[in-house]
Amino acid sequence: MTFTQLEYIIALDTYRHFTLAADHCHVTQPTLSMQVQKLEEELGITIFDRSKQPVVPTETGLEVLMQAKNIVKQRDALQDLIQHKKGILTGELRIGIIPTLAPYLLPLFIQQFSTKYARVKLVVSEMTTEMIIRHLQEGSIDAGILITPLQHKGIKEQVLFYEELLVYVSRQNALYRKQYVLAKDIDPDKLWLLEEGHCFRSQIENLCELRKMSTAGSHFDYETGSIETLRRMVDLNDGITILPELATLDMPGTQLQLIRHFKSPAPVREVSLVVQRDFVKKRLIDALKQEIITNIPEKIKKNKPANVLPI
Repeated sequence: MTFTQLEYIIALDTYRHFTLAADHCHVTQPTLSMQVQKLEEELGITIFDRSKQPVVPTETGLEVLMQAKNIVKQRDALQDLIQHKKGILTGELRIGIIPTLAPYLLPLFIQQFSTKYARVKLVVSEMTTEMIIRHLQEGSIDAGILITPLQHKGIKEQVLFYEELLVYVSRQNALYRKQYVLAKDIDPDKLWLLEEGHCFRSQIENLCELRKMSTAGSHFDYETGSIETLRRMVDLNDGITILPELATLDMPGTQLQLIRHFKSPAPVREVSLVVQRDFVKKRLIDALKQEIITNIPEKIKKNKPANVLPI
Protein backbone atom coordinates (compact mmCIF):
# COMPACT_ATOMS: atom_id res chain seq x y z
CA MET A 1 0.00 0.00 0.00
CA THR A 2 1.36 3.41 -0.98
CA PHE A 3 0.33 7.02 -0.49
CA THR A 4 0.00 7.25 -4.27
CA GLN A 5 -2.56 4.44 -4.32
CA LEU A 6 -4.51 6.12 -1.53
CA GLU A 7 -4.50 9.40 -3.46
CA TYR A 8 -5.77 7.55 -6.54
CA ILE A 9 -8.75 6.01 -4.76
CA ILE A 10 -9.58 9.35 -3.13
CA ALA A 11 -9.54 11.00 -6.56
CA LEU A 12 -11.70 8.24 -8.01
CA ASP A 13 -14.17 8.68 -5.18
CA THR A 14 -14.26 12.43 -5.83
CA TYR A 15 -14.75 12.27 -9.61
CA ARG A 16 -16.48 8.86 -9.89
CA HIS A 17 -14.87 8.45 -13.31
CA PHE A 18 -11.52 6.79 -14.09
CA THR A 19 -10.47 9.24 -16.82
CA LEU A 20 -11.35 12.34 -14.81
CA ALA A 21 -9.60 10.96 -11.74
CA ALA A 22 -6.51 10.13 -13.81
CA ASP A 23 -6.47 13.65 -15.28
CA HIS A 24 -6.65 15.11 -11.78
CA CYS A 25 -3.71 12.93 -10.68
CA HIS A 26 -1.74 13.73 -13.87
CA VAL A 27 -1.42 10.07 -14.90
CA THR A 28 -2.90 7.94 -17.64
CA GLN A 29 -6.20 6.17 -17.07
CA PRO A 30 -4.63 2.68 -17.37
CA THR A 31 -2.01 3.61 -14.74
CA LEU A 32 -4.63 4.73 -12.27
CA SER A 33 -6.84 1.71 -12.94
CA MET A 34 -3.94 -0.68 -12.47
CA GLN A 35 -2.91 0.88 -9.15
CA VAL A 36 -6.47 0.86 -7.81
CA GLN A 37 -6.77 -2.80 -8.77
CA LYS A 38 -3.43 -3.63 -7.11
CA LEU A 39 -4.59 -2.00 -3.90
CA GLU A 40 -7.85 -3.95 -3.99
CA GLU A 41 -5.93 -7.19 -4.53
CA GLU A 42 -3.55 -6.40 -1.67
CA LEU A 43 -6.44 -5.65 0.69
CA GLY A 44 -8.52 -8.55 -0.59
CA ILE A 45 -11.64 -6.39 -1.08
CA THR A 46 -13.45 -4.48 -3.82
CA ILE A 47 -13.32 -0.74 -3.17
CA PHE A 48 -15.36 0.37 -6.18
CA ASP A 49 -18.36 -1.13 -7.94
CA ARG A 50 -17.39 -0.81 -11.61
CA SER A 51 -20.70 -2.22 -12.86
CA LYS A 52 -22.34 1.14 -12.18
CA GLN A 53 -21.86 4.38 -14.04
CA PRO A 54 -20.58 6.51 -12.53
CA VAL A 55 -18.51 4.13 -10.43
CA VAL A 56 -19.42 4.11 -6.74
CA PRO A 57 -17.64 2.84 -3.65
CA THR A 58 -18.81 -0.43 -2.13
CA GLU A 59 -19.96 -0.44 1.48
CA THR A 60 -16.54 -1.67 2.57
CA GLY A 61 -14.93 0.75 0.14
CA LEU A 62 -16.54 3.69 1.93
CA GLU A 63 -14.81 2.67 5.16
CA VAL A 64 -11.49 2.26 3.36
CA LEU A 65 -11.86 5.69 1.76
CA MET A 66 -12.57 7.31 5.11
CA GLN A 67 -9.36 5.87 6.53
CA ALA A 68 -7.43 6.75 3.37
CA LYS A 69 -8.45 10.41 3.67
CA ASN A 70 -7.39 10.47 7.31
CA ILE A 71 -4.03 8.90 6.48
CA VAL A 72 -3.32 11.38 3.67
CA LYS A 73 -4.41 14.27 5.88
CA GLN A 74 -2.08 13.14 8.67
CA ARG A 75 0.76 12.78 6.16
CA ASP A 76 0.19 16.39 5.07
CA ALA A 77 0.11 17.52 8.70
CA LEU A 78 3.44 15.75 9.34
CA GLN A 79 5.01 17.37 6.29
CA ASP A 80 3.72 20.77 7.45
CA LEU A 81 5.25 20.18 10.90
CA ILE A 82 8.62 19.22 9.43
CA GLN A 83 8.70 22.32 7.22
CA HIS A 84 7.77 24.44 10.23
CA LYS A 85 10.67 23.00 12.24
CA LYS A 86 12.99 23.78 9.33
CA GLY A 87 11.67 27.35 9.17
CA ILE A 88 10.55 26.82 5.58
CA LEU A 89 7.17 27.71 4.09
CA THR A 90 6.61 25.47 1.11
CA GLY A 91 3.99 23.24 -0.48
CA GLU A 92 0.76 23.59 -2.42
CA LEU A 93 -2.25 25.58 -1.24
CA ARG A 94 -5.54 24.99 -3.11
CA ILE A 95 -8.08 27.78 -2.78
CA GLY A 96 -11.67 28.17 -3.95
CA ILE A 97 -13.08 31.70 -4.30
CA ILE A 98 -16.54 32.93 -5.30
CA PRO A 99 -16.88 34.82 -8.64
CA THR A 100 -18.09 38.09 -7.06
CA LEU A 101 -14.81 38.35 -5.13
CA ALA A 102 -12.24 36.79 -7.47
CA PRO A 103 -11.66 39.59 -10.05
CA TYR A 104 -11.43 42.30 -7.40
CA LEU A 105 -9.68 40.65 -4.45
CA LEU A 106 -7.14 38.35 -6.14
CA PRO A 107 -5.17 41.14 -7.89
CA LEU A 108 -4.66 42.86 -4.53
CA PHE A 109 -2.58 40.08 -2.97
CA ILE A 110 -1.63 37.31 -5.45
CA GLN A 111 1.57 38.93 -6.74
CA GLN A 112 2.71 39.92 -3.26
CA PHE A 113 2.01 36.44 -1.86
CA SER A 114 3.84 34.72 -4.73
CA THR A 115 6.86 36.99 -4.34
CA LYS A 116 7.03 36.63 -0.56
CA TYR A 117 6.44 32.86 -0.56
CA ALA A 118 8.16 31.77 -3.74
CA ARG A 119 8.26 28.10 -2.67
CA VAL A 120 4.48 27.91 -2.21
CA LYS A 121 2.33 26.91 -5.17
CA LEU A 122 -1.02 28.68 -4.95
CA VAL A 123 -3.79 26.99 -6.98
CA VAL A 124 -6.93 29.14 -7.20
CA SER A 125 -10.31 28.17 -8.70
CA GLU A 126 -13.53 30.16 -8.99
CA MET A 127 -16.42 28.24 -7.41
CA THR A 128 -19.87 28.89 -6.01
CA THR A 129 -20.30 28.75 -2.23
CA GLU A 130 -21.90 25.30 -2.46
CA MET A 131 -18.99 23.99 -4.52
CA ILE A 132 -16.44 25.39 -2.08
CA ILE A 133 -18.12 23.66 0.86
CA ARG A 134 -18.32 20.36 -1.03
CA HIS A 135 -14.67 20.50 -2.15
CA LEU A 136 -13.56 21.36 1.38
CA GLN A 137 -15.41 18.33 2.71
CA GLU A 138 -13.88 16.14 0.00
CA GLY A 139 -10.40 17.50 0.70
CA SER A 140 -9.83 18.65 -2.89
CA ILE A 141 -9.22 22.24 -1.72
CA ASP A 142 -7.57 23.51 1.46
CA ALA A 143 -9.52 26.73 1.99
CA GLY A 144 -12.21 28.93 0.52
CA ILE A 145 -12.76 32.68 0.29
CA LEU A 146 -16.44 33.52 0.37
CA ILE A 147 -19.26 35.37 2.11
CA THR A 148 -20.31 34.43 5.63
CA PRO A 149 -21.83 33.72 8.08
CA LEU A 150 -22.60 30.23 6.83
CA GLN A 151 -23.08 28.47 10.18
CA HIS A 152 -22.17 25.24 8.43
CA LYS A 153 -21.30 22.27 10.62
CA GLY A 154 -17.66 21.30 10.30
CA ILE A 155 -16.58 24.59 8.68
CA LYS A 156 -14.44 27.14 10.52
CA GLU A 157 -14.88 30.78 9.46
CA GLN A 158 -12.07 33.33 9.79
CA VAL A 159 -13.34 36.84 9.02
CA LEU A 160 -11.05 38.84 6.72
CA PHE A 161 -12.95 42.12 6.30
CA TYR A 162 -16.34 43.74 5.82
CA GLU A 163 -17.18 45.08 2.37
CA GLU A 164 -19.68 47.90 1.98
CA LEU A 165 -22.46 47.56 -0.60
CA LEU A 166 -22.95 50.56 -2.87
CA VAL A 167 -25.72 51.69 -5.20
CA TYR A 168 -24.81 52.30 -8.85
CA VAL A 169 -27.46 54.35 -10.71
CA SER A 170 -27.95 55.70 -14.20
CA ARG A 171 -28.22 59.46 -14.64
CA GLN A 172 -31.82 58.98 -15.79
CA ASN A 173 -32.85 57.35 -12.53
CA ALA A 174 -34.48 59.30 -9.71
CA LEU A 175 -31.89 58.01 -7.22
CA TYR A 176 -29.17 59.90 -9.10
CA ARG A 177 -30.44 63.08 -7.45
CA LYS A 178 -30.17 61.62 -3.95
CA GLN A 179 -27.08 61.84 -1.75
CA TYR A 180 -27.92 58.78 0.36
CA VAL A 181 -30.23 55.86 -0.42
CA LEU A 182 -32.59 53.76 1.65
CA ALA A 183 -33.36 50.19 0.61
CA LYS A 184 -37.04 51.14 0.22
CA ASP A 185 -36.05 53.78 -2.37
CA ILE A 186 -34.96 51.11 -4.84
CA ASP A 187 -37.53 50.21 -7.47
CA PRO A 188 -37.25 46.42 -7.98
CA ASP A 189 -38.42 46.83 -11.57
CA LYS A 190 -35.34 48.96 -12.28
CA LEU A 191 -32.83 46.73 -10.46
CA TRP A 192 -30.35 44.59 -12.39
CA LEU A 193 -29.46 41.37 -10.55
CA LEU A 194 -27.01 38.51 -10.75
CA GLU A 195 -28.45 35.16 -11.78
CA GLU A 196 -29.81 32.66 -9.27
CA GLY A 197 -27.20 30.72 -7.33
CA HIS A 198 -25.02 33.67 -6.30
CA CYS A 199 -24.98 34.52 -2.60
CA PHE A 200 -24.61 38.19 -3.57
CA ARG A 201 -28.01 38.01 -5.28
CA SER A 202 -29.66 36.53 -2.19
CA GLN A 203 -28.16 39.29 -0.05
CA ILE A 204 -29.60 41.97 -2.34
CA GLU A 205 -32.97 40.23 -2.30
CA ASN A 206 -32.89 40.29 1.50
CA LEU A 207 -31.79 43.93 1.57
CA CYS A 208 -34.46 45.16 -0.85
CA GLU A 209 -37.15 42.64 0.14
CA LEU A 210 -37.33 41.57 -3.50
CA ARG A 211 -39.08 38.33 -2.69
CA LYS A 212 -42.21 40.45 -2.42
CA MET A 213 -44.00 40.89 -5.72
CA SER A 214 -42.98 44.00 -7.62
CA THR A 215 -45.72 46.45 -8.47
CA ALA A 216 -45.26 46.24 -12.21
CA GLY A 217 -43.97 43.63 -14.62
CA SER A 218 -40.86 44.21 -16.70
CA HIS A 219 -40.82 43.84 -20.47
CA PHE A 220 -37.28 42.47 -20.29
CA ASP A 221 -35.77 39.98 -17.85
CA TYR A 222 -32.00 39.61 -17.87
CA GLU A 223 -29.74 37.79 -15.43
CA THR A 224 -25.98 37.40 -15.56
CA GLY A 225 -23.15 35.97 -13.50
CA SER A 226 -20.98 39.06 -14.02
CA ILE A 227 -21.02 42.18 -11.87
CA GLU A 228 -19.27 44.05 -14.69
CA THR A 229 -22.14 43.18 -17.06
CA LEU A 230 -24.62 44.61 -14.56
CA ARG A 231 -22.64 47.82 -14.37
CA ARG A 232 -22.57 48.11 -18.16
CA MET A 233 -26.32 47.57 -18.36
CA VAL A 234 -26.82 50.51 -16.01
CA ASP A 235 -24.37 52.63 -18.01
CA LEU A 236 -26.25 51.99 -21.24
CA ASN A 237 -29.79 51.81 -19.93
CA ASP A 238 -31.88 53.36 -17.20
CA GLY A 239 -31.58 51.28 -14.05
CA ILE A 240 -29.87 50.48 -10.77
CA THR A 241 -27.54 47.79 -9.52
CA ILE A 242 -25.76 47.07 -6.25
CA LEU A 243 -21.97 46.77 -6.30
CA PRO A 244 -19.54 45.41 -3.72
CA GLU A 245 -17.02 48.01 -2.62
CA LEU A 246 -14.01 46.22 -4.13
CA ALA A 247 -15.62 46.45 -7.58
CA THR A 248 -15.44 50.25 -7.43
CA LEU A 249 -11.74 50.65 -6.61
CA ASP A 250 -10.52 51.20 -10.19
CA MET A 251 -13.54 53.13 -11.46
CA PRO A 252 -12.86 56.35 -13.41
CA GLY A 253 -14.31 59.60 -12.10
CA THR A 254 -17.23 59.55 -14.51
CA GLN A 255 -18.44 56.24 -13.07
CA LEU A 256 -17.76 57.19 -9.47
CA GLN A 257 -20.27 60.01 -9.99
CA LEU A 258 -22.94 57.31 -10.33
CA ILE A 259 -22.15 55.75 -6.94
CA ARG A 260 -24.54 56.41 -4.06
CA HIS A 261 -24.09 55.22 -0.48
CA PHE A 262 -26.78 53.67 1.65
CA LYS A 263 -27.78 55.67 4.69
CA SER A 264 -25.74 54.70 7.78
CA PRO A 265 -25.32 52.04 9.01
CA ALA A 266 -24.47 50.96 5.49
CA PRO A 267 -25.06 47.30 4.62
CA VAL A 268 -21.90 45.22 4.40
CA ARG A 269 -21.03 41.68 3.43
CA GLU A 270 -18.73 39.62 5.61
CA VAL A 271 -15.79 38.18 3.67
CA SER A 272 -14.09 35.20 5.30
CA LEU A 273 -11.48 32.53 4.81
CA VAL A 274 -13.08 29.15 5.51
CA VAL A 275 -11.46 25.81 6.28
CA GLN A 276 -12.46 22.44 7.69
CA ARG A 277 -12.35 22.44 11.50
CA ASP A 278 -9.64 19.76 11.46
CA PHE A 279 -7.69 21.45 8.68
CA VAL A 280 -3.98 20.98 8.02
CA LYS A 281 -1.52 23.38 6.32
CA LYS A 282 -2.17 25.85 9.13
CA ARG A 283 0.99 27.88 8.48
CA LEU A 284 0.22 28.26 4.77
CA ILE A 285 -3.35 29.33 5.48
CA ASP A 286 -2.24 31.77 8.19
CA ALA A 287 0.24 33.29 5.72
CA LEU A 288 -2.48 33.64 3.10
CA LYS A 289 -4.86 35.27 5.58
CA GLN A 290 -2.23 37.77 6.70
CA GLU A 291 -1.30 38.66 3.13
CA ILE A 292 -4.93 39.33 2.19
CA ILE A 293 -5.53 41.55 5.24
CA THR A 294 -2.28 43.43 4.65
CA ASN A 295 -3.11 44.29 1.04
CA ILE A 296 -6.76 45.33 1.17
CA PRO A 297 -7.41 49.11 1.14
CA GLU A 298 -7.27 50.93 4.46
CA LYS A 299 -10.84 52.17 4.13
CA ILE A 300 -12.15 48.61 3.85
CA LYS A 301 -10.08 47.55 6.87
CA LYS A 302 -12.00 50.14 8.89
CA ASN A 303 -15.49 48.96 7.90
CA LYS A 304 -17.55 47.83 10.88
CA PRO A 305 -20.00 44.87 11.13
CA ALA A 306 -22.90 47.10 12.18
CA ASN A 307 -25.19 45.91 9.37
CA VAL A 308 -24.01 42.54 8.04
CA LEU A 309 -26.43 41.15 5.47
CA PRO A 310 -27.54 37.54 5.82
CA ILE A 311 -26.98 35.21 2.88
